[in-house]
Amino acid sequence: MDDELDSGSTAPTGMTPTGPNLHDWNTGLSGPDPFTGPDADSLSGTSDMKAAAAGGAAGRTRGRSKPRPEWRDPAELLGVQRAHTGAFGQKLQALDDAARTVMAVMDSIDVNALSDPEVVALTQMVERTGRPVDAARVATATVVGYRSRSGLGAESLAWRLGASHQNDLLIGLTGTSVPEMKRRVALGEKVAPRMLGGMVLEPGFPFVAAALAAGEIGIDAAENIVKGLADYKVHGRFDADQSLVDGGEAELVESATGSVFGRTPGPGDIATATDADDADTGAGAGAGQVCTGPVRRLGASAGFTFPADRIREMAATWQAVLNPDGAAPSDAVFEAKSTFSFGKLSQGLHPLRGGVTPELKGIMQNLFNTFQSARSAPAFPSAEEQQRIEAGELVPGEILDERDGGQKRADILRGILVQVAQDPRTPTMGGMPPTVMVHVNATDLINGVGVGWIDGVEGPISMKTINQMVDNGGFRPIFFGGTGTVLALGDKVRCFTPLQRRAITARDGGCIIPGCTCPPQWTEVHHVQPWQNGGPTNVSNGVLLCWYHHHNIDTSGWHIRMVLGMPEVKAPHWIDPTGTWRKPPQHRAHDPKYRRQDE
Repeated sequence: MDDELDSGSTAPTGMTPTGPNLHDWNTGLSGPDPFTGPDADSLSGTSDMKAAAAGGAAGRTRGRSKPRPEWRDPAELLGVQRAHTGAFGQKLQALDDAARTVMAVMDSIDVNALSDPEVVALTQMVERTGRPVDAARVATATVVGYRSRSGLGAESLAWRLGASHQNDLLIGLTGTSVPEMKRRVALGEKVAPRMLGGMVLEPGFPFVAAALAAGEIGIDAAENIVKGLADYKVHGRFDADQSLVDGGEAELVESATGSVFGRTPGPGDIATATDADDADTGAGAGAGQVCTGPVRRLGASAGFTFPADRIREMAATWQAVLNPDGAAPSDAVFEAKSTFSFGKLSQGLHPLRGGVTPELKGIMQNLFNTFQSARSAPAFPSAEEQQRIEAGELVPGEILDERDGGQKRADILRGILVQVAQDPRTPTMGGMPPTVMVHVNATDLINGVGVGWIDGVEGPISMKTINQMVDNGGFRPIFFGGTGTVLALGDKVRCFTPLQRRAITARDGGCIIPGCTCPPQWTEVHHVQPWQNGGPTNVSNGVLLCWYHHHNIDTSGWHIRMVLGMPEVKAPHWIDPTGTWRKPPQHRAHDPKYRRQDE
């Protein structure tokens, strides 16, 4: 193996190699076939293989009948060691020096002590410094992956170095993950030069490739452009005008970089006087001339620069432009692909899997935004609210909500589903409405320990959740005999009746925690005095809470009490340091500001 890289097909000076490559145009990268160079089959370094190579073509094979060499650290191979000498070694040393320079500069900077302008400037410079490295990572991973493809058999670079697969070799060389290597190779295949009939062709995405080479575009933005337009390139899923596709690519690159990239005059292009004037100003070719040369940066853009996430959205807009039939013919296809399912239980959660159409996403997103924005707008107390604050009837300040956007959307979805399940128009199942059946041992329920189980769900639920469900929906005891047979089915207990819930709703009007905008139909009824401690199930001991506040009522710092049949709440000390008991907002029917006052 020591000799294998010493006499491989890669040019020793680090220049771009040339040679025939008759592989498919879309995957054939410019450069020689790895098995066409001299001594290419001597990667194992054994005398037997060298003798076979000297014997002529009979000793050459792409099969894997011969044993695969054992993996060794590439730095120990003689060929790699010699690569660090000569002209190419000087280039490697220059890269090493550059890395050491970056580390030395960063070691001399105390990032935490920088001023705001300094840390902003450093952030931009670090990103700019890393982009050429990211482009080099994509290029090297793509070439290594191409020379390690499984179709080469024993001639594969990965096989010759003792790796089982191209990804195995790449993670061995870099120490990164397989997904990251796949990401680099997938992008590199679209921005690397290609071969067709022995001719070197430009990359499939020449504008993205030029921006990467210039260090002006990040990997994320480049990926979003490539993924967004790949189906509209030659041999893509959709037929599209390639001049429009190139225009879309150029525009997206300009939006991502803030620079104009365009074609420069080629060898066969005829320059005009206008061209010469434009060249002096950096404007590129003259008006009306079609250039056939390589894509280069022509100058700064007059427009705005957008982040990678916005580029993905802009690419989707270009998809609608490039598809000549529009989105309508694909509606049925995408509608059929809409799906929703649950993944396996992992770390206490079932992951949701699937996809929805843009229309359904719009419905869901607007629904989520409606409820989330109810608390996002800044509000200042009115004169009446200020009087209530001073009288101790209203909690001052904004109520803190520690949930992130995803948690809020999950709670909103929970409320919607619970409301649908409780709707009398919802179809029944086996003569019963859709009810979650939780099974828990009576002794565990009384002692407050253990877990419960839901029919059809493999994961257990905590006793805290069980108590919350019992608090809201009650429970029905089932009595078993010593042999496990059912002896009797008890009556439903600790359950607020529909009439009781209506009365509590008429009084509270929704979740009684100040600042919570959960509608009353999404709330649960909470026993103020716990039912486990003998608290009665009546209107004077029940209040409305949203699922979130109900689930965290014992740990959130909020306290509730009943005074003459009316609830009062005390906020956590970090919200209201005075610890004052206050009446929560009432139903609008009882709120004076919603009632007409007599003149």
